[in-house]
Amino acid sequence: MPRNTPAERSTASAPGIKRLIGVALAVAVAVFAVQGGEYGTFDLLRQRSRRTALRARVDTLRHQVDSLTRLAHAIQSDPAMQERIAREEFGMVRGSKELLYRFAPTPTTATHPASSDAAPSRATALGATQPNGR
Repeated sequence: MPRNTPAERSTASAPGIKRLIGVALAVAVAVFAVQGGEYGTFDLLRQRSRRTALRARVDTLRHQVDSLTRLAHAIQSDPAMQERIAREEFGMVRGSKELLYRFAPTPTTATHPASSDAAPSRATALGATQPNGR
């Protein structure tokens, strides 16, 4: 059997290498066509999930706008709503039918907290004893 010389071996394997390079190039082109470019598969999947999230956000905002529109209409046209807001926000009362009681702290208790060194209370001045025996 004659032995192949290195020159003969390189010419015999050249078509196999060329075929291998051609297949690798074709695979690379196919992968780039599917995954690469500006709008690859992963980009499209990311855009779909973002679109879903944005649609949900738009639905939420539409719901809020509808609620606020109904509230604005009620404030403008519903006397009971207007009265409630006047009471809650501005502390107003209805005519002579109601009395308003405000319980504000007295100036001495508001500025001086109760302590053992504080001035004697009115009850102490009248002769009542304090709980600690004074």
